[in-house]
This record gives sequence, structure tokens and C-alpha cells, in this order.
Amino acid sequence: MNDVPLDRGAAVEYASWFKALADATRVQIVTLLARAQRPMTVGEVVDAVEVGQSTVSTHLKVLAEVGFVLVERRGTASWYRINQECVECFPTAADVVMGRPVPVTP
Repeated sequence: MNDVPLDRGAAVEYASWFKALADATRVQIVTLLARAQRPMTVGEVVDAVEVGQSTVSTHLKVLAEVGFVLVERRGTASWYRINQECVECFPTAADVVMGRPVPVTP
């Protein structure tokens, strides 16, 4: 095993991802979008996670900022979907902390 810590840039990136998932509602939203495998409106997400629209919108913004969620504008509506590339390169916390090989960031 290598006794060198994860480089700072990667550590900052992974920390932002873990921080984005440090909320139960955001975890619900990510799992909903990943399992749905289709774009969803804010209204559909609100109905599924049973949280208010403004709260869901705030959570979707956080998830979009770190790249977990992609937003597509269709007229006046916004459609949200999981960013499959981000999901595929997302390491587990154990991988990062224990120094195991982690997926390559796209």
C-alpha cells in the first residue's frame, strides 16, 4: 500500500461530493433519479420525497453544483436527471479513506 495521502485536489473534489450527500433528502433525490433512469421535474421529485418544493429545488441545486445531477431546460420547466458519468467515477468513502484504488474522475 502507498503511504502517500490522496492529492489535495482529489481530496477536495471527493469531500465536496461526500458533503453533497451528507443530507438524507439529497440521498433520497439521488437514489430516486438513479433508479428512475429518466429526467424528472421538480414536482415529481417533491411528490416522491415528500418535502416542499423550495427545499427540493435547493437540494437539486446543490446536487447539480457537484455534478451528481444534470439539468435540462424545456421551455419554462426544468428536468433533472442523474449524471451517470459522475456516478460511475464516485468512489466509496472506504476506498478514499483506506487508500484503495478509486475510479478515475472524468
